[in-house]
Amino acid sequence: MSKLNVFALFHLNLAFSSIEEEQRPEVVARCYWPLLRLPEAIGAPIAIEATGYTLESIAAIDPAWIVELRRLIAAGFVEFVGSGYAQLIGPLVPARVNEANLALGHTVYETLLGERPSIALVNEQAYSAGLVPLYLAAGYRAILMDWDNVAAHHPEWDGELKYHPQRARGSDGSEIALLWTHTMAFQKLQRMAHGDVDVHDYLGFVETQRGAQPRLLPLYSNDAEIFDFRPKRFHTEEAVQYGEWQTIASAWRRLVQSHRVQFLKPTQALTLIDTASADQLLELQTAAYPIPVKKHKKYNITRWAVSGRDDIAINAACHRIYRGLVEQRNGEANAWRELCYLWSSDFRTHITQARWTRYRQRLAAADSTLGARPSSVPVPLSAPTVQTEHKWIELETPSVSVVLNRRRGLAIHEIHVRGDSRPPMLVSLLHGHYEAIDLQFDWYTGNCVFEAPGVSKISDLEWVLPRIYGCEHSADAVIEAEISTPMGTLFKRLRFCAHAPRVEFDIVLAWREWGRGSLRLGHFLLNPAAFNGDRLACSTHNGGVNAETFSLAKEPVDHGRPVSFLVSASTGLGMTEGSIEIGDDQRSLRVDVDQSVAPLVGLMHHERSGESYFSRFSLSGLELDDTRKPEPVMGPRHFRFALNLNA
Repeated sequence: MSKLNVFALFHLNLAFSSIEEEQRPEVVARCYWPLLRLPEAIGAPIAIEATGYTLESIAAIDPAWIVELRRLIAAGFVEFVGSGYAQLIGPLVPARVNEANLALGHTVYETLLGERPSIALVNEQAYSAGLVPLYLAAGYRAILMDWDNVAAHHPEWDGELKYHPQRARGSDGSEIALLWTHTMAFQKLQRMAHGDVDVHDYLGFVETQRGAQPRLLPLYSNDAEIFDFRPKRFHTEEAVQYGEWQTIASAWRRLVQSHRVQFLKPTQALTLIDTASADQLLELQTAAYPIPVKKHKKYNITRWAVSGRDDIAINAACHRIYRGLVEQRNGEANAWRELCYLWSSDFRTHITQARWTRYRQRLAAADSTLGARPSSVPVPLSAPTVQTEHKWIELETPSVSVVLNRRRGLAIHEIHVRGDSRPPMLVSLLHGHYEAIDLQFDWYTGNCVFEAPGVSKISDLEWVLPRIYGCEHSADAVIEAEISTPMGTLFKRLRFCAHAPRVEFDIVLAWREWGRGSLRLGHFLLNPAAFNGDRLACSTHNGGVNAETFSLAKEPVDHGRPVSFLVSASTGLGMTEGSIEIGDDQRSLRVDVDQSVAPLVGLMHHERSGESYFSRFSLSGLELDDTRKPEPVMGPRHFRFALNLNA
């Protein structure tokens, strides 16, 4: 058996969601100082990663810690790994924010450490191909990314790939070196340190990772704040058994002394490319899993986008601030630093009540001084009510003709581009269209559905008494209606534009409260007769400058499928530039989202059905997971998006 090469990376985060600000000195004392003593205690190097914000916070609490870190870096005992100024979720923010975050991080690294790191840990291991060019432009030559969830969606990969450095392909065809992190490996260390796994069993696990050829194993690649301290995210956390750092040091000394294991720095690990299983160019993302995330399936991109205490509202405020900075051409570093801080992931998960209150105040102040003017909530206009008993309502503009289902809350039965004689691109398909039992339902376009565990779903699929009117200065046609639901009134307005085949949706939910559940909007159902199913693809931005294109013909895709009773969606699309395009090589549709109102997440569902296919795109305004903690709703919630038909 060959010697096993290993590296250990500790992630530092003083913005940790469930740690109160007044506890930060305790974290530095109990977690960060013992960490700095670890490499000399075991006689081998380690790696440390922290955001610029965390380093600034440590420097303010205990400047001597920064001095000691610099000494260890100079002595070769520590390699510093970067990530940016704040731990924001790259695939959920616009490319210019990601660029600013990486640049501001380097500014802090140079100021406090005297160097720029060359390897980056992908924040929360939330990866997209669009981020690769941004890391390269910022001067990073390699990234660290989780193996387990990525490999689960690539059954064609050889399992030996996880033990060797690889390369990841970016959305523009660029390449960046890749080191894997392993969920099982870091959890084994945590369990050993916490007393759940015997040291002998832990060492035995490491021994099993050796192979016939030299391998690379990331012994650890997670939080430092969980040893000799408990963040108290979950009620199941056990009491601290002090001495956990000493337990780690003792186990790792035995690994070093065994001479069967060699500790490396991450930059040294990158040189291990002399095997057939190394240095392969990989695409980490798939259509079914477009934004890989760390650890188990319950972790997915929706937890930072449309869950938490009120993710959709705070993300909308961040988008308004971003739009304000762009429109005002505000290049002030402090303004961009504040935006990156406000977009930090920890405010979107298990944030404490005290920190949440302070955060909302700080966010509101930035929104009022830097943010662009928000879109106003639409109110019903004064217009004659349609007096008709007919189920179908037909409307026409110079650009489109549409049939609406009055029985189903103004769902779009079909919509045609004027002058195009081909089948309509979007339709509603009623019960019996599909033979597959899982698809034998009514499927509508343009409707809204709220689902919560243990209760009947709430939707707008009801009889309506609509108001229809033309616009004074254009040939646009507008139809609106109010629908009563058990949670309150739902107001719906559709504007059919005259100048282009475009439909603008305004949805206002004047609901008394928002509980734990999922809210899906739009539900744009593609007509199987209108597209070539073998050439269907969707294209959108997930945090990068370049759009990412995903073929829908290769595998089943269902982003909105629940993971469990606790987690209502599996993944999603960031749509960070506010749009997504879906179609084949002949026709397409584009959905635009007004992110300053509500930055909705995209959910694609595509599967074969006999000789045909089912393909539907939805927008998510709320999902359920372990971070969801409902807040009181102050006033109506507004969602604005638009459909564009490209014939």
